[in-house]
Amino acid sequence: MPVPRSIIQQIKQIIPPLNGTLHKGQSGRVGVLGGALDYTGAPFFAAISALRLGADLSHVICSPTAAQAIKSYSPDLIVHPILGEESSYEKVESELRSLLSRLHVLVMGPGLGREGYMQTYARLALSIAREQTLFVVLDADALYMVGKELSLVKGYRRVFKRLSESAGVSPDVPTKERAGEVSRLLGGVVVLEKGPTDLIASDTTGEAASPEASKLDEGDEQRVKEVVEVDVEGGLKRCGGQGDVLSGTVGAMLAWGKCYEDGAFGDGSVPTSRLPLLAAVGGSMVTRTSSRMAFQLQGRGLVTQDMLPLLGKSFSEVFGEDLWAGDKGRL
Repeated sequence: MPVPRSIIQQIKQIIPPLNGTLHKGQSGRVGVLGGALDYTGAPFFAAISALRLGADLSHVICSPTAAQAIKSYSPDLIVHPILGEESSYEKVESELRSLLSRLHVLVMGPGLGREGYMQTYARLALSIAREQTLFVVLDADALYMVGKELSLVKGYRRVFKRLSESAGVSPDVPTKERAGEVSRLLGGVVVLEKGPTDLIASDTTGEAASPEASKLDEGDEQRVKEVVEVDVEGGLKRCGGQGDVLSGTVGAMLAWGKCYEDGAFGDGSVPTSRLPLLAAVGGSMVTRTSSRMAFQLQGRGLVTQDMLPLLGKSFSEVFGEDLWAGDKGRL
């Protein structure tokens, strides 16, 4: 079934206006933590997708072994090679605190890998992000990390994550209810389960739900259970990297949500607790649309890079040309 019109209208409320009123950075500053010796493409796809959707700045926080490759992919990305295997924990912590304080969202997992030092730094970054009330997107090997230590995210409702089976969900739970059950067990973390249709779930009715842990306002304390099905047509070709694009688009929309929460634009009527779900739905819709468009052009030869130039056009198709301020300012 189509995404409810009320949700689309709420998503439109958190999209920054293109009318010349905002300064650089007020349309989102995104950080992607990932990128080690063998993994350089994934953090690039996530970070560049955030920019292609409309974020102002995109940072990649990675290992020195990955930095040069990622820098060579695009001059638009700001690359921080601070996650050195031989670096002192204290030095990395200081640099992460400084860097994360300038971001609106942290995307963790694309290209993270499972090496001990990268997983240690990822746990540190997640802890700092929670302290600073950053929105967080968890994917790929960040889910592996959280699966081993669920307390890292339990109760923190500023987190979006792809579906993981490590939250203790009973195998008897029907397939279409699993995402919601994972969310409930983790205290309202928004969960996206990819499939023929994407399911986005948020369930704050469980014992683990904690507005205090997420530093939410009193108006966000209500217990809700919600599942949104995104059935927007996608492409028929599956290839590595498409999930990283999704992480980047969701990250960009969460960054917009943080700017909205901070009062950079909008009327503040959308509750903070709604922002992760809205970002997940919006990111899913745009990513599926760009996959379809790229597949129509490339067919069987589609690669993930073909989707990147189409993210802006996909956004316009999903949310309307008027949100790009029409043709004003275009060459």
